[in-house]
Amino acid sequence: MAKRVGVDKWLFGTVLLLVLFGLVMVFSASAVMAKETLGSPYAYVIRQALWALLGMVALFALMQVDYRRYNSYPVVVGAVAVTTLLLASVFLMGGTNGAHRWIRVAGTTLEPSELAKPVIVLFLAYFLQTRIHAMDDWKGTILRAVLPPLVFIALILKEPDLGTALVCAGVTALMLYLAGAQLKYFAIGAALASPVLYYMLFHVAFRRQRMLAFVNPELDPKGAGFHILQSLIAVGTGGIWGRGLMEGVQKLFYLPEPHTDFIFANICEELGLVGALAIVGLFVFLGYRGLRAAVFSTDPFARFLAFGITTAILIQAFFNISVVLALVPTKGITLPLISSGGTSVFITLASLGILLNITREID
Repeated sequence: MAKRVGVDKWLFGTVLLLVLFGLVMVFSASAVMAKETLGSPYAYVIRQALWALLGMVALFALMQVDYRRYNSYPVVVGAVAVTTLLLASVFLMGGTNGAHRWIRVAGTTLEPSELAKPVIVLFLAYFLQTRIHAMDDWKGTILRAVLPPLVFIALILKEPDLGTALVCAGVTALMLYLAGAQLKYFAIGAALASPVLYYMLFHVAFRRQRMLAFVNPELDPKGAGFHILQSLIAVGTGGIWGRGLMEGVQKLFYLPEPHTDFIFANICEELGLVGALAIVGLFVFLGYRGLRAAVFSTDPFARFLAFGITTAILIQAFFNISVVLALVPTKGITLPLISSGGTSVFITLASLGILLNITREID
């Protein structure tokens, strides 16, 4: 297949729209809060813009690097080793509200769990590309394939961060399915994971409260059910067209984390159903272009890489939107490219730079 001169312009344009829209909504959701707590309404959006700029620089740089350079043992092992070290290092840092998710360096916070997602994709793409015809070998293929992701997931659960751990598990499962793993291995994995998940959900106090609040948030409207109720109020009051940009009420110290985990609720309130569907449509189109690159790639490594990068973004977006709409219990997970979060937007844009390089190979 002839090498294409340019990257997928439709995919690039979609990414750019999501980033720009995210900056607008971060400012809208955080301006009042930033003014009250930090003294400037621009505090959060300026920080987000700087990280987005760095992310775009990384995207343009990686867009020019042949993706085949990552298809080497030293690169993959180095990435896995560095990520493991970073995930372990968070426990040496002071915790925030009982969580150890960040590394603080020179006034900047980095979240290693964001790096874990693309590194899992890279490892599995490298490992599975030559084992497509050996997926029935549970010791030589399945067990070896899931070992690094399981280490990452265990460290992320320890932070604790169940949402990101579930994203990592979902990406791992989907990539194994793409490689041709038999359904019995997924059944075995689900059976082995069920007791752990049950313990995490029902024997950890704050998660148990979230589960009970998910079933009936009105039982504790000022406590465990507060997030869900305030989110649904924001979504419901937006109607079809919304209250108007910057006109949202729930972000005024009612809706928790309106610029991060619950930014989609603020979008629904200010831009209504139309704005919400526009965002969902952009993610769907991003997914279509990314999966198209995977389908039309003749290189197995590129196919796995494109599929993994795309599905990681889609799974995270699905979880975030589902939380806002009370379709799943509350968990701390951001909306890719839109929510405030420096490490998240930078890593996501860098990953998309690799995906865009792969699209150079597609006619």
